[in-house]
Amino acid sequence: MDADLAIRANGLSKRFGALLAVDDVDLRVPRAHVYGFLGPNGSGKSTTIRMLCGLLTPTAGDIEVLGLRIPEQAEALRRRIGYMTQKFSLYEDLSVRENLEFLADVQGVPRGERRQRIDALIDTYGFADRQAQLAGTLSGGQKQRLALAGATVHRPELLFLDEPTSAVDPESRRDFWEKLFDLADAGTTILVSTHYMDEAERCHRIAILDTGRLVADGTPAALTRALAGRTFGVRTAQTRRAQAALHGAPGVLSVAQIGAMLRVLGAAGLDAAAVAGRLRDAGLDAEVEPIEPNLEDVFVSATKHRDRAEAA
Repeated sequence: MDADLAIRANGLSKRFGALLAVDDVDLRVPRAHVYGFLGPNGSGKSTTIRMLCGLLTPTAGDIEVLGLRIPEQAEALRRRIGYMTQKFSLYEDLSVRENLEFLADVQGVPRGERRQRIDALIDTYGFADRQAQLAGTLSGGQKQRLALAGATVHRPELLFLDEPTSAVDPESRRDFWEKLFDLADAGTTILVSTHYMDEAERCHRIAILDTGRLVADGTPAALTRALAGRTFGVRTAQTRRAQAALHGAPGVLSVAQIGAMLRVLGAAGLDAAAVAGRLRDAGLDAEVEPIEPNLEDVFVSATKHRDRAEAA
């Protein structure tokens, strides 16, 4: 395994009866990177993460995580990784400190190091005045911070985070992500699944899964750059009529209203003149100009076949 990689997976597949949940996925996750997993519900993100952790056995494929073969060496991997899901999974009837003490014991943190380690986590994650508070009485953002502290109590080399911020407010999400980058700067590799485009844009690299298949993989900048010339802004006095005229038109992948403007994503070869011509044919006067693509455009472009398949 390449020493610069934390995770390598080849031909990873998982079948549940007739359902092929993950379909021939190849992954390369560099060390000390924040690597984002995006995809619609049911795209296979959680199943993939569980296989990489050794919690699920693949139907096919090879996995190496931190130089260990998975699932064969999953037990050896367990103490080198942290795992956190969107659902708060600590003990609500224990205090903040008691939860961390329990997890330090479970993860085998040497007894002589526990107090210092827990004190450091309480300070880092802002619980100095709440360490005696029951976990069940914390706010959503505080619970997520505590869960992250718990997932890192044993100083894991690799963190798996499965939609960790789905139930918290924007300010708490920003604070949570600052903590992730602190961990990455200290050498921890982080694989995080998310539904939020603003979070995905912060990742060093992202992968997009759709119906179990890997449909995009790269840096946010490279993926958006690949769509250059395929996104257009439309301004017209009759925005809703213009949206209806463009929806489903040849070469148009998506049309979304953003304030008073329409954002149009086209297939390769569609240009501003063709968009304007379609609107003129519908009796509409509009200004059409190229605009910069964003990560949402990347997501729509990469997963467009999902909607087409469901409509067929």
